[in-house]
Amino acid sequence: MSENATDRLAAVEAEIAKACKIARREPEDVSLIAISKTHPAGAIAPLLDAGQRVFGENRVQEAEGKWLQLREETPGVELHLVGQLQSNKADDAVALFDCIHSLDRPSLVKALAKAFDKADKQVPCFVQVNIGDEDQKGGCAIKDLPDLLSQARDADIPLAGLMCVPPFGIEAAPYFALMAKLADDHGLEGRSMGMSGDFETAIMLGATHIRVGTALFGERG
Repeated sequence: MSENATDRLAAVEAEIAKACKIARREPEDVSLIAISKTHPAGAIAPLLDAGQRVFGENRVQEAEGKWLQLREETPGVELHLVGQLQSNKADDAVALFDCIHSLDRPSLVKALAKAFDKADKQVPCFVQVNIGDEDQKGGCAIKDLPDLLSQARDADIPLAGLMCVPPFGIEAAPYFALMAKLADDHGLEGRSMGMSGDFETAIMLGATHIRVGTALFGERG
């Protein structure tokens, strides 16, 4: 593991470029989201200093506590919500985030539509798919995806694409390939998939957004 934020960021960017070259894609077509959940502002600042501008958080309240000040200090930050969103937090999420990766149920479609109207602001949303059909994971069941997408479109939710977290400890490629097919089938460009351990595979299979934490911040103590 590289010793500082600049080195870690450069190493991840090099891996992205390598995977894109093999896949005959351009690195600019892959957005690197630095997953800063559980990391304090002091750990995030070095990555900001190194030039990283896109970050992901799991919880609205935690993000509010860190990013209101960090954004004042660093212009051009793009903040993504990658964790589950409670419907009663929709207003706060819309106020804070530039993109939401966890739209997964009809009640949240309604809550976000109301929040967008109230704030006079629209935030692009990825629909999270429970790609491995796991009981303990959030996300829309694959069989329910057409209906949820239809409801989101009817509510004028701007759809960025699909998001998934494949089952832990199993080869991720088949799940990434399935999600890419689902995105194609439904006319969606964005594919938010791939984390520190498998983002190269995700890029090969069409990821447009990768969510990388450990490789950028180091192992948690």
